[in-house]
Amino acid sequence: MDGRAPGRMSPAGRAGDRGGEQARAIAAPDVHPAPPRPRPGGPTRDRPRHRPPRLRPREPPEAAGQPRSAPLLSAPLRSSPLLSSPPAQPRGRDPAGLGMEFSGVVLETGENVSIVKEGDRVICASGSQAMADECIIDQKDLWQIPEGVPFQEAAALPVSYGTAFLALEHRACTKPGETVLVTAAAGATGLAMIDVASHVFQAKVIAAAGSDDKCRLALQRGAAASVNYSQVDLKEEVKKLTDGRGVDVAIDMVGGDVFLKALRSLTWEGRIVTVGFSGGSIPSIPANLLLLKNVSALGVYWGRYKEQDFSVFSRSLMSALRHTQEGRIQPHIGAVFKLEEVNEAFCHVTQRKSTGKVVISLK
Repeated sequence: MDGRAPGRMSPAGRAGDRGGEQARAIAAPDVHPAPPRPRPGGPTRDRPRHRPPRLRPREPPEAAGQPRSAPLLSAPLRSSPLLSSPPAQPRGRDPAGLGMEFSGVVLETGENVSIVKEGDRVICASGSQAMADECIIDQKDLWQIPEGVPFQEAAALPVSYGTAFLALEHRACTKPGETVLVTAAAGATGLAMIDVASHVFQAKVIAAAGSDDKCRLALQRGAAASVNYSQVDLKEEVKKLTDGRGVDVAIDMVGGDVFLKALRSLTWEGRIVTVGFSGGSIPSIPANLLLLKNVSALGVYWGRYKEQDFSVFSRSLMSALRHTQEGRIQPHIGAVFKLEEVNEAFCHVTQRKSTGKVVISLK
């Protein structure tokens, strides 16, 4: 317990057994302003004010003693799970839903739910169902949002910032003063890497992206230097920026030749962490490069930790929530769309127009 309202748990109190019960969430009457987003071919306009979701204790008919969750506030989009229609579901189960993460308020819970209660502001990393007016969620998939953290910022935390803390802290063991290279630096995960590396681990960040505008955004978000790898050779530019030394840590989300050049940019005993292959090409690693500089090649699949090592998974989310509350990090919301604009939102992502998180506002 942390001295807040009785029965309320801080994020730091969730590292232990979270159980397997479920909860239900729904929209609440209070309002939350969404940031403006640019409209194609015209000036920005303010978004309408939005209402968050909440919970009521009740035992769902589908599963006695489990919690439920209802209308949600915000559900960020990701480019990886873009589906034109939900996959087929076994009979008797809830229909599949899009969206991997959301923020909302607990509407009701089952009798065995102990982690959340009615009215709690929560984020969820469920892997599905986020773009729905109501969904049933295991309580172990919910984390309480600290006071002072807005719903839309909270919704942008789980995947991107969970991955950033896992990659930089748990895998790369980043130390203060080290130099970190981040590729695809203007994407949601790339900007989260810059934010965490520079503002939490006090590292010097070199941001690599495919356009000058994206490089400028990365510099605004905390990078010390940037490289437009569509115009110059990444390895040579990193060499110049580090006086020939190379970087201690490289975080790559592109794959292909970008990954290989990032690998060759490592210094002695450097670490490269592969997070994804947005460029569409999975590289083969020349093992001699690992040998000659004694470097390490690592991988991060954040969602897999939920199954294999839940304490590590949970710790990454709690770190993101804590540092956001303390004001050390802040997610970049690139655009906000209404639920009825979901097709426009997906096009915005698939056409690579997005920077940071693209959020669907459900209320």
